[in-house]
Amino acid sequence: MPDAPAAAPASQTLPPIPAKRYFSISEVAELCSVKPYVLRYWEQEFTRQLHPSKRSGNRRFYQHHEVLMVRRIRELLYEQGLSISDARAKLQEGQRRRPPRRASADTADAALPPWAAQLLGELRDIRALLTTNSGA
Repeated sequence: MPDAPAAAPASQTLPPIPAKRYFSISEVAELCSVKPYVLRYWEQEFTRQLHPSKRSGNRRFYQHHEVLMVRRIRELLYEQGLSISDARAKLQEGQRRRPPRRASADTADAALPPWAAQLLGELRDIRALLTTNSGA
């Protein structure tokens, strides 16, 4: 029987991301259905989008927003069939042209760098989900 293909089928549903602060490279690989060596390669190709923390022994630790970015990169490459350079350009374009996530955001939010504003928006989305789910 042949080995599983490197790219997961587009119809595959990815597992939910647990509520943790940091994820190891093997956890991210499993959550995103890619191999760890693919993640290391993507770090070299998507330097503006992926930069996990490195601890002792050069071990990588990803945060929640980086897991989401890996899933976005995976979607662009595997499901939409874009090349790495096209995916990189699309992600950079999205960061430049991204509209504010909330109309009522404080004016202080506008002074944040794009990556911080994106993270803040994602955190607000997570808070809204948690508030909605806990109120049921």
